[in-house]
Amino acid sequence: MQAMQWLTAALLAAFAGYLGAWYLGMLEGNFALLLFLATVVTGVYWLAERLYFLPQRRRAAQALVDAAAQRRAELDRMGIQKVDVDVEDGRARLLAQPWWLDWTAGLFPVIAAVFVLRSFLFEPFKIPSGSMIPTLLVGDLILVNKFTYGVRLPVIHTRITEGTAPERGDVMVFRYPPQPNMDYIKRVIGVPGDEVAYLNKRLTVNGKPVETQALPDFLDEGTMRYFKQYEERLGDRTHRIIVNPEAPAFVQGVAEHPHRNLCRYSVEGVVCRVPEGHYFMMGDNRDNSLDSRYWGFVPEKNIVGKAFFVWMNFGDLRRIGPFN
Repeated sequence: MQAMQWLTAALLAAFAGYLGAWYLGMLEGNFALLLFLATVVTGVYWLAERLYFLPQRRRAAQALVDAAAQRRAELDRMGIQKVDVDVEDGRARLLAQPWWLDWTAGLFPVIAAVFVLRSFLFEPFKIPSGSMIPTLLVGDLILVNKFTYGVRLPVIHTRITEGTAPERGDVMVFRYPPQPNMDYIKRVIGVPGDEVAYLNKRLTVNGKPVETQALPDFLDEGTMRYFKQYEERLGDRTHRIIVNPEAPAFVQGVAEHPHRNLCRYSVEGVVCRVPEGHYFMMGDNRDNSLDSRYWGFVPEKNIVGKAFFVWMNFGDLRRIGPFN
């Protein structure tokens, strides 16, 4: 038992150290991997508790009860009726889980439930930047559907169900291609085979200008600035975008990326042909979004899920609800 205490203490310290280093920016964390390992480790302890440690404690408790009963019988034969022994208290202490099982096996059901929900059903995200304004604001806490585009195994990201393909206009969370441990959220603009053009701040898909309608200017409360706002229609769905007329049309600081040969850059903007198995993504805050114009296409294997619901914004409860 002493060895198990030291082993458990070392494991908990390792988890705490990993989280601390991640929080302090000393390493790049991987929450999916951490949750998977926590599920496996606590699951092993849970099985050990059910199959070995709990039966062992029960045998010890039963041995105490049997010994007490035998002693009482012997005292009865000697004519001694009053016995000042609290067997139940000793039995309860023997059956109690030690701390190192409380912090492992005891947490397994909760950790396993979170792992299943997060990996296969819904995952929460927090919007860290303004690239999706006005659809999503900084501080929005959103839910992402993990099964619409096909269920994927955690950590290795292998798709195990077909699902439906992303459509133009979907708000999608994906693993950032230049840095796959980081999640990004943007809107699907182009699907495989599309030709997407964003020239002079006008979006065209397959040679057809995307329908837009001017709306009242949008006030970004974060910067206290007004921006031109439009309603844009992709397919049969509409969403809002904002544009900064003062920002240049050409794409600045384009990175080298796979399939860059499928994009043509000019002072007017960019034209790209979306390769098979990839998607072209853009933020709704068109002049403040690091998206496919800069780093290329999102491969199908990088898809995380479809964002669909704001479940909380502590600064504005009116934000709660579905979005397009």
